[in-house]
Amino acid sequence: MMACSLAAVAQDASYTDKNALPEIGVVASDALPLDKEMLIGDAVMRQMRGQAPIIGDPVLDEYLQDLGNRLVIEAENSKFPFEFFWVNNKAINAFAFFGGHIGVHTGLIHNAKNESELASVLAHEIAHVTQRHLARRMQAQQRAAPIALATMLGGVLLAMADPQAGMAAISAGQATSAQMQIDYTRSNEQEADRIGIAMLARSGFDPNGAATFFSTLAEQYRMVSRPPARLLSHPLTENRIADARNRAGDFPPVRLAPSLSFQLAKARVMARYTLDKKYSLDYYKDAVEKRDYVIREAALYGLALSYLRNENVSEAKAVMDTLLQGDPENLFYLDVVTDISLAMGNAEDAVERLRPHLARTPRNQVLALNQANAMIQGGLYLEAIAVLKDFLLVHPDYEIAHQLLSEAYKQSKNYKGMHQSKAEVMALNGAYERAIDELQFAYNFSGDNHLDKQRIRARIKQFRDDVERLKRL
Repeated sequence: MMACSLAAVAQDASYTDKNALPEIGVVASDALPLDKEMLIGDAVMRQMRGQAPIIGDPVLDEYLQDLGNRLVIEAENSKFPFEFFWVNNKAINAFAFFGGHIGVHTGLIHNAKNESELASVLAHEIAHVTQRHLARRMQAQQRAAPIALATMLGGVLLAMADPQAGMAAISAGQATSAQMQIDYTRSNEQEADRIGIAMLARSGFDPNGAATFFSTLAEQYRMVSRPPARLLSHPLTENRIADARNRAGDFPPVRLAPSLSFQLAKARVMARYTLDKKYSLDYYKDAVEKRDYVIREAALYGLALSYLRNENVSEAKAVMDTLLQGDPENLFYLDVVTDISLAMGNAEDAVERLRPHLARTPRNQVLALNQANAMIQGGLYLEAIAVLKDFLLVHPDYEIAHQLLSEAYKQSKNYKGMHQSKAEVMALNGAYERAIDELQFAYNFSGDNHLDKQRIRARIKQFRDDVERLKRL
């Protein structure tokens, strides 16, 4: 779903002919230049980290980003890097907003039958971004009702300091132009379907993924009085389903073997986030016993996660030992094995198990963050700090890394570093004033180290400049 306004984004995304398209990047830029779109997208993302149930799971993050990147490589008019993230919500939905940010609800992968179906939704959202549908719609609104555009932008900035007031302002701006947005959504959806299916095919996925997912949703909710959010914002008419099938027919048929990574990600989402922990254990026990699965390893993985979630650590270990023996480099498995070692109070085993893997693929988010966490649990605080600082050189906005770094500094009694790391976490959540407060505390712990004090003052200035830059949008 293309977010129709900033309100839709911040409230957890409750949403032809090629020659006929406007000149992308020229027309849309009249309303929202790319640099401003990036700034607004960053601001909204920070706000969402603080307010939405975003999942911080390095394994799932890596899978989703990799899947999204496979599609983005084949996208046209891609003008900035994309960020894909998970929202812990059972609704079957996904949404895109400014600056290449795409959120995916856990309910989407829970209900997708295969990777091509999941990829079809991501491709649709990527198309919304590359075609700058939100900016184009805002431009039309600006011509019809300039106040609506100003109110929406002002609401984002207000939300940085007062989320409730900010969301009210954004909602007011949205209400003044609801019909205009509905009118534009129809053509936007058709365009995103067309471009998304072509992108899906170029990326090596089954181009029928969109049609089969449409059909599954339509059949599943045919008799339901209130369909899921995805169907409210993306009506599934018979014509739309037929059109998706016809467009898929323009490409050679693709027969893909089931994706282990997809099935493992789906099992992880179900076992950790969408199913009750007791039901999850019963579900995967039953699936393994009755061989009711697509890939046996994924069902066993879900069973191990369910055992661990129910504190049956020895049972989880027995399952994971078997899986890891068959696929010792699998990051899904290494992550759970690390959790099992820590649950058994054996942080040293986790650290030593991960060392050779991290040496081969340094800065991998699954390995680096698991290793840092295990080192902290094992009292190796300085080593953990070194791993995390190296990781943050290439992933400066990864919130979990800053949280772990703050804990490592705290345990090593480096309170200056602890407050600096806390400041980064606050800033990533849009709480700039609290971030500056943390840096002031760090400054007080700097003693006579003039270089550290200069760095802290510079970071405070950067945060203040960020706030002023948003006010000038």
